[in-house]
Amino acid sequence: MATGIISGVRKNSLAEAAGINAGERLVSVNGTHVKDIIELSYCLTEEELDLELEGNYVNTRIVHISKLPDEDIGLEFDSAVFDRVRLCANKCKFCFVDQMIPGMRKGLYVRDDDYRLSFLYGNFVTLTNMAERDYERIISTHMTPLYVSVHCTDPARRCELMQNRFAGDILAKLQRLIAAGIEVHTQIVCCPDWNDGEILTKSFEELYALHPGVLTMAVVPVGMTKHREGLAALRPFTPEEAGALIDQVTKWQRKCRRETGKTFIYLGDEFYLLAGRELPKTSWYDGFPQLENGIGLTRNFMEEWQATLKTLKRAKTKAKAIIPVGEGGYKVLKGLMDKLNAQYGSEHEFMPIKNKFFGGYVNVTGLLTGGDLLKVLPKGQRVILPQVLLNSDDFFLDDMSYAEFKAQYEGKVELAKGAAELLHLLLGM
Repeated sequence: MATGIISGVRKNSLAEAAGINAGERLVSVNGTHVKDIIELSYCLTEEELDLELEGNYVNTRIVHISKLPDEDIGLEFDSAVFDRVRLCANKCKFCFVDQMIPGMRKGLYVRDDDYRLSFLYGNFVTLTNMAERDYERIISTHMTPLYVSVHCTDPARRCELMQNRFAGDILAKLQRLIAAGIEVHTQIVCCPDWNDGEILTKSFEELYALHPGVLTMAVVPVGMTKHREGLAALRPFTPEEAGALIDQVTKWQRKCRRETGKTFIYLGDEFYLLAGRELPKTSWYDGFPQLENGIGLTRNFMEEWQATLKTLKRAKTKAKAIIPVGEGGYKVLKGLMDKLNAQYGSEHEFMPIKNKFFGGYVNVTGLLTGGDLLKVLPKGQRVILPQVLLNSDDFFLDDMSYAEFKAQYEGKVELAKGAAELLHLLLGM
């Protein structure tokens, strides 16, 4: 039976007053066995609640709470899903999980493909493991928007790429959701020779035809690590191929903006950085709807940097700091720091870090590991780590905690979330 593990009880809440404790399991609400926090939110709209709780020794008890219709009772859970996360049924040729190196965070080896996590957190799902009851629930509860990994719309190629003979009907599934009022953000993990070229053109045309039900289409490059033994033969994009793809997509973007006022299709930052091309201007990102997917991260950082500088009227430089970053965005970020140092007479620097943990193919900042940083960062310095290096529990990808990193590094370590926090640390604000 699905139960939700209570991870916290907020102070001065109804749950605390009722004597509910962290570590107990929520079994049911008014007799309904809830499967996730989505269903729970509906159950908790009742004014009179009977919560069935299970303790460490499987002893159950009923706790009664009286509340206002919109009043929060103050419970927190260790997971949004109580009945186990729905796992992926595909064997995609480009799957990043298959390329994971041993010894990383346990959660990174889980191939989630759960529509509930898509609705709640923006996780991308493939729709290949959906039953009729899942569609009925999405539509009846209006779970919108969803985030869908399309990869390509050509049925035969999608089946081949995802190694799932049931993967070819993606357009019909999207059309059903859109007809019911469910909006969708889509992504394509683009692999040279597999779903670029004419296949990508077909995907764009068919997804754009579903706009505005399909809100956006993101194209990100395939990620590769050194750990590919026994996996399909794939290769990364060359700078020339990245440039050609940018030219192709830019034409589509201009068409979309003429017709809808929005760019609709967006490229991952890596394409521009690899090709040595200028990033699109901020307005072309339309508010960065797929920022968490790496779409516009660099441009967003640059804009935040410039906007913050204009507000720092009494800034003064502090001790020199080193900020480790991925090799991909280093050239762009270096220009920002050069101007800052020239203006304030400081010596701060972004330091490009080669991702040896993954074998050198991955060059984004967020996938750097604590171990790689400790090997190359000069000792005795002031280091400011980008917050994106850590998960919500303050662990690097290689399962090193932030506390362990600070203990092992011979120097001062600080954290900065975004450009504004970084500038405040650099300029003593």
